[in-house]
Amino acid sequence: MFDENGEVYRDYEYKRLGTVSLLAAIGLLTVEAIPLVSQTHKSSDFVRFLKILDLKYPAQNPIRIILDNHSAHKSKETRAFLGTKPEWRFEFVFTPKHGS
Repeated sequence: MFDENGEVYRDYEYKRLGTVSLLAAIGLLTVEAIPLVSQTHKSSDFVRFLKILDLKYPAQNPIRIILDNHSAHKSKETRAFLGTKPEWRFEFVFTPKHGS
């Protein structure tokens, strides 16, 4: 195979064309995927995702989310948003640090 410069490369080699951030949830009862694709990976993106989930599910139901330890999940902006909701609305379960 040849790249745009005519140089040979192998199948296992790839050229990175950019990255995106994917936040996704799966409704356990409906098996519906709820995605948010963004060009950035900031607290504002995570808060936007939480707002999508908040609107999606009935206000009387808790929303449990499994998360890694990314700083956006614990930021001031995230905590400020969570402060506007009942304490039980969002329950975060964090994966172990350095977990794969």
